Amino acid sequence: MSGFRVVVCGGGIAAVEGLLRLRRLAGDSVDVCLMAPNDDLVMRPLAVREPFAAGPPSRYPLQRIVADTDAEWRRDSLAWVERDSQLVHTEAGEAIRYDALLVATGARQVPAFSHIGTFRDDKADETFQGVIQDIEGGYTKSVAFLLPSGPVYPLPLYELALMTAERARGMDVEVEFTLTTPEESPLAVFGKNVGEAISERLEAAGFSVYCGAEAVVPAAQRLVLQPQAVELHPGRMIAMPRIEGPAIRGLSTGGHGFVPIDQFCCVPNTDGRIYAAGDAADYPIKHGGLGTQMADTAANAITRLSRGEVAQVPFHPVIRGKVLGGDQPVYISAHLVGGRGFESQIHDEPPWPEDEKVVAEELGPYLAGLDTEGRSAATR
Repeated sequence: MSGFRVVVCGGGIAAVEGLLRLRRLAGDSVDVCLMAPNDDLVMRPLAVREPFAAGPPSRYPLQRIVADTDAEWRRDSLAWVERDSQLVHTEAGEAIRYDALLVATGARQVPAFSHIGTFRDDKADETFQGVIQDIEGGYTKSVAFLLPSGPVYPLPLYELALMTAERARGMDVEVEFTLTTPEESPLAVFGKNVGEAISERLEAAGFSVYCGAEAVVPAAQRLVLQPQAVELHPGRMIAMPRIEGPAIRGLSTGGHGFVPIDQFCCVPNTDGRIYAAGDAADYPIKHGGLGTQMADTAANAITRLSRGEVAQVPFHPVIRGKVLGGDQPVYISAHLVGGRGFESQIHDEPPWPEDEKVVAEELGPYLAGLDTEGRSAATR
């Protein structure tokens, strides 16, 4: 027992990345408690493939992860934080002391529209399989994909759209596809080159794309776009959910309930003891890879707090990932330039290990090792 106690709240990608980085940087100089209500780490970014018969996302037992990192696992959820006493209060009523706290609890997904389906990555088959079946059966001749305004996961909508068009083409079924987005161009937040590449894919797939469009759905099969003053009547509509932050009692809250962070992913006015990462953090782009980078930044700062032996490293976001759909995936990378926006690149081949499910410095190699171990065990 070191005496310096770190509590990591959350059981998703950012939380596990923070746990792995903490153990690598701080070694046994810190005691780590992972508080998570779920049994498995689920690779949610791959959920978009499930309705297309690719199988469910990979799952990894948290029990194995905490054992590998010599951590403690509390199967519980964060209820509120008592900052003055440095206590985390759980939904089950426990109070857990911390010297440093990493909040990586994720965000809530809420429907942005009535009358239409909302895609949820935790219920991918349930929320989208019906659309695929209607297309394959010839019951639906037009489908609209809607990206709402506000905090959202933008990338999965484009993947769903492109994979759906690919499925219709493979079945030799004629379907009219529409995509609406409040962005100035598709995936504009990821940079100009990414936006142009995705626009070309959508055009090749036969999409009518409405950019800078605010979607209104006053009734089933009725879609109104403003300021274009266009009214459409698609047979099926599917939208991404809006994202809301956890709004944790005891912590200051930014817009939409997200936890504000500074350049070191530290929550302001917490004496450098509370950090946030991933979807829970108040950062405008929601992306799994960025969440792991926040967790790395926070783990570095916590190690510095506990030992004082590492240099401060600010959060510098780099987007790395791939867009599924079409004949080949689109591999993208984007770097923040001058704090104003992302400069992006398109790659024919991924400039990172292809078998890593998430491009993350700790989590990617760790999960690849578990996969290799599992394949070896299966062949014995």
